[in-house]
Amino acid sequence: MKKIPVYLFLGFLEGGKTNFIQKTLSSDKFGNDMNILLLVCEEGFDDYDFTQFKVKKVSLQVIEDKSELDEQFLSKTAEDNNADIVVVESNGMWHLTDFLLNKPENWKIFQTVFVADASSFGIYVENMKSLVIDKINVSDVVIFNRYANRADVNELHRIVRTINRRSEIYYEADNGMMIADDIEDPLPYDIEADTILIKDEDYAVWYGDIMNEAKKYHGKTVKFKAMIVSRPELPNNVFAVGRYIMTCCEEDMQFCWFVALCNRYFPLQGEKWVSLTAEITVQHHENENVDIPLLKIVDLYECNPPKEKIATFSYHDGG
Repeated sequence: MKKIPVYLFLGFLEGGKTNFIQKTLSSDKFGNDMNILLLVCEEGFDDYDFTQFKVKKVSLQVIEDKSELDEQFLSKTAEDNNADIVVVESNGMWHLTDFLLNKPENWKIFQTVFVADASSFGIYVENMKSLVIDKINVSDVVIFNRYANRADVNELHRIVRTINRRSEIYYEADNGMMIADDIEDPLPYDIEADTILIKDEDYAVWYGDIMNEAKKYHGKTVKFKAMIVSRPELPNNVFAVGRYIMTCCEEDMQFCWFVALCNRYFPLQGEKWVSLTAEITVQHHENENVDIPLLKIVDLYECNPPKEKIATFSYHDGG
């Protein structure tokens, strides 16, 4: 079965996704002489002009409900249209897992683009933080359109970089000009130190960075404070170490953890707060095309929990 590249376009209603996809599909640089399946999960006010797609065949499939995100249905739709490429216009109110857990195995995510209206983005951050984080966290490119001078670039940059430090950021002015973001934003810890010290308040930023750019941490040593927990699916002396991270409210808390091998016997019942030093190795998982950091604990001792047990992204408290 042939592998099909998938281009994911994320964002919220009236954020400009349809117009951006229209321009992408109309470009001579995208998918010429190929069959393109366009999955539209959120129909906005703008319609696609199929007459502009030139020497490529674009087939439209509207997904009206999450229940239609079914592996067999999606696979058959691609097969019926002899799809070489799949382009997905996501529904801003759906979490990405709704699609990622149900896409056919031979569909490989090639690029993920988040498109937002710069003038209204702050409203979504204020009221739908978890959905914003869900999308920016996996985006290779973040594009703020309808920019002009109506938005604070530093604030837009700070929000994106708090969630995702690897994505490219662009601002599209009303005249269509794309302006690349060139603001420097150093990490709040020294990644070149012999032992990288992660302060309690920086755990969420560090976790987001290592999950986005794991390779740069390969071979590094890190020290941080976390909960250590045994899990039934893990063998003896292999633990889950991590902290709860809150995106916007208690209902959105998730235990964000690493697989950690302990080099000595460590009796554990329930969960404990520990200070640990660990060596990081990174394994690449081909099927998901992701790099997973693994920890080998070299020093470990029990400690008091941080002042704030729940880790947060800095922009939640204005930091």
